[in-house]
Amino acid sequence: MSGTIGNVGRVIPGLQNRVQFTPPEPKSDKEVGFGDVLGNMINSVNDLQNDAAKTQELAATGEAADLHDVMISLEKAGVAMDLLMEIRNKLVDAFQSLVKMPM
Repeated sequence: MSGTIGNVGRVIPGLQNRVQFTPPEPKSDKEVGFGDVLGNMINSVNDLQNDAAKTQELAATGEAADLHDVMISLEKAGVAMDLLMEIRNKLVDAFQSLVKMPM
C-alpha cells in the first residue's frame, strides 16, 4: 500500500509525516486488512487531537511561549479530522450505493 493519499502533502506539508498511514505489523501470513489501516488512521487523528488539546492547555496556563505553534497544532488537528470525516462520508455513500443495488 502506498503511503500517500492524493496530494495531501502538497496541501499541508508535514501532515503525512504526522499522520501514520502505514499499516500495523501483520499478525500472521495474511495481508493487513482495511479495518487495521482505518483504525491506525483514527488513532493518528486522535493523537493529533490530544496534542492540540495539550498545547491549548499550555497556552491557557501561560506556559506556551509561541501562540503560533498553538494555532498550527489546532489547525493540523482540525484538517486531519476533516479528512477523516470525508473518508467516513465516502465510505457511507459507497455502502448505501451497494445496499441500493438490485440483485
